[in-house]
Amino acid sequence: MNATPTGGRSPQRDGKSSSGTLQSVGRALNVLEAIAASPDGLSAKQIAAELGLALPTTYHLLTTLVEAGHVVHLTDQKVFALGYKARYLGQALSRQLAVAPEIAAAIRVVHQEADAAAYYAIYRDTEVVIAHVEDSLRRPRVQPLDVGFHQAAHATAFGKIMLSAMDPEQRGRYLAQAGMEPCTPATIRCGDRLEEHLSHVRQSQIALEIGEFQPGLACMAAPVYDPAGAVTAAPGRTCAESAGNHDSQGKIRTVNSALRSGWFSPLSQPVHPPCRATAGRAYAARRCAGKSGRRGNAGPTERSAT
Repeated sequence: MNATPTGGRSPQRDGKSSSGTLQSVGRALNVLEAIAASPDGLSAKQIAAELGLALPTTYHLLTTLVEAGHVVHLTDQKVFALGYKARYLGQALSRQLAVAPEIAAAIRVVHQEADAAAYYAIYRDTEVVIAHVEDSLRRPRVQPLDVGFHQAAHATAFGKIMLSAMDPEQRGRYLAQAGMEPCTPATIRCGDRLEEHLSHVRQSQIALEIGEFQPGLACMAAPVYDPAGAVTAAPGRTCAESAGNHDSQGKIRTVNSALRSGWFSPLSQPVHPPCRATAGRAYAARRCAGKSGRRGNAGPTERSAT
């Protein structure tokens, strides 16, 4: 996580930065994130060094977080770790992103029939975020692809579906803010090249990435449309492949077939009340199974050059 306080500018004397954010709040959140990123907790000195804070300031922030219940001091280990209130934040996010039972059931079918972890991404205001995941011990979700993941839309198949549905101005604003950081050497980092790639996604209505998000990982996704024809979500599945496995093309053809076979029947509930996905009942079969004349073989066109 980025440990730079929001705004990134020098604070003013009243404790507010020139961007209007409270410096103390930003610092406290940075401390919380630093502790969360450490598997064993951190000492006050480690936190101060990592965030570039004075040690007295660090202790003040830690005291506030401990009193609020978001951080605990493990005296035996002499470190600070996440408090028990912190778990409620993650649980609350999952509740806010929860999809309708019909959609969860449909994604579960995808997981079972494709024998792979299955994901469901939506718009949340201007973000592209994973709202639901179905997996198992045998076919676990790929980390960090979990509920609430909202990064690297340019490098994931479901992200490319959602990006391709934005108008050029929206997409430009999104990418300007989110950036196009390389996840692997295969990640598309050129804006013009991404635009060309997304045009193929729009035409084929299937997005495929191979090794762009993680080495040895293939991901395919398709759009969900509302009755007005607007893309509201993107179900997808990943296929993690071990080193030396040369059967990736066969697996990709299997995924392609699964996507086009029509995972979804018409869904009677909105995708997510606070999101744009509430435009109406979601229909994926309309695009996953229909219009064969527009479908062709998405594999060669969707795989980006490396």
